[in-house]
Parts: sequence; structure tokens; C-alpha cells
Amino acid sequence: MRLPTDGHVHTQFSWDADQGNMQETCARAVALGLPAVAFTEHVDFTPFRAGFLAPKFPDLVQDGILHAPPLDVAGYFDSIARCRARYPDLQILTGLEIGQPHLHVPEVTALLAQGPFDRVIGSLHCLPDPLTGEMAEPWELFPHHPAPDVFRAYLAELPRMIAATEAFTTLGHIDYPVRSWPGPFDPHDFEDELRTALRALATANRALEYNTRLPLAPTILTWWHEEGGNLLTFGSDAHLPEALATGLTEAAAVASSHGFQPGASPTAPWVAV
Repeated sequence: MRLPTDGHVHTQFSWDADQGNMQETCARAVALGLPAVAFTEHVDFTPFRAGFLAPKFPDLVQDGILHAPPLDVAGYFDSIARCRARYPDLQILTGLEIGQPHLHVPEVTALLAQGPFDRVIGSLHCLPDPLTGEMAEPWELFPHHPAPDVFRAYLAELPRMIAATEAFTTLGHIDYPVRSWPGPFDPHDFEDELRTALRALATANRALEYNTRLPLAPTILTWWHEEGGNLLTFGSDAHLPEALATGLTEAAAVASSHGFQPGASPTAPWVAV
């Protein structure tokens, strides 16, 4: 099976991908036979509790809170242009992965005006800690709150995020908290909440991302189809060139078996049939 576009990739322009390299990633894409790659660099306007990231990014942390730097838009587009010239047979999409876009509408609007950006992923990375009010990632919340409560709060926020902004076309990693889940995870324990979030996304006619960094539970893909979801993108969430396209072949096979097929072009989302 032909590899789909890797639509969620980070390079040195993402603040947490210090080992990323756009040119080397393009070279690997060509070697792997990828039809296209989307460089969706991190944009995080939300200050959040640093936790274990503090020693790795000390210059970004103040009083335990991490403040991500702004995207170097000019440098990013210059690198895109150089890679497109060097790899003319590879379709290279511009993009962003924006954390909590609904909480930063003016900033996101101003950033998008500096585009064009071909693919914009909206991701929910942080939630407020009920004890402190600080924004925190799930892995920082789990030691202090029951994991099911954290995931239900996360899933409840997704429809609000979808309704509050049209800035993104793809919802990134709907199962993001499961990456740091403390123990076995069963999506059926959260079926109602997952279906509600999926329904909101389908109603907004946006794409669900099949993120392969932690392969999406096939059950969630079934529910996406049943809730009217028609669009599906794929992303390795690579932060290193060697992680590009990890799991895409397997994900494409699962998606095909669940009623999705490639779109009209290699860069288009897969569609439900």
C-alpha cells in the first residue's frame, strides 16, 4: 500500500524539536517514497507548567511555567522555499500545530495572516489544574487527579475548542492524554464523551487526525465513521528526521479497513466511502 502524506511533522522551527532538521526530513521523505510531507510547527501561546521539561528547556521556564517562544515565520518560509527547490518531486506543505487555538484567537489570527499555511492542526495540549488554575499537560495532571477525570475534562473541552475557532482544519491526536496514561486504557470507558467530541468535529466538517505516535485505537476510528466523520489525515508527529512516517503503512491499512480511502490528490485527506 502506498504511503499517505505525513501531515504532522516537526523540525528545528518547533521549540521542542531541537534535533529536528527540515532538509534532512525531506531527504528521508524522498528515500521512503512519501508523496508529501506537511511541516506543522508548534505554536504554543499558552504558558503551562513545565514539569519534567524544565531541565531540558531552562531558558523558557520562569517560576515553573514554560513560555514557548514565537515561531520564526520568516526563517520557516525561507527553509520551505529552499527545500522545495532542492526536492522538486516532493510535495512540501506548510503548516502549523496550534495548541489551544480557541484561547488565543487574536494571536492565531495575526499569525495566520503571515501565511499561507496549507495545513493547520488544532491540538488540545493543556488543561487548567483544578487545584491551582495553572495550565498543565495531562502527564503533569495525572499524579494529582484521577486519570478518567482528566480525560473527561479533555474530551469536554474539545467541542468548545471546535466551536470557538475556525482557524484549524484538522484535530490533532484526539487521544493525546493516553500517551501518558497510568495503566491499561480502554476507549469504551469513554465512549459517550469520545462520540460527542467526534460528532462536534464531523458537524464542523473538519478532519480527524490518525496520529501514529501512539496508534489510534481502531474503535475510535469506527466511532468517527459512525458519527458522520468523512475526513481523515495521518501524522507521525515526528520530531526527528528518522521518525518520519513511523506507523503510516499500518495506519493506512487500518483506515482502509474502516471505510476510508485516499482523497482526490496525495495531499488531500482520506475520505469515507
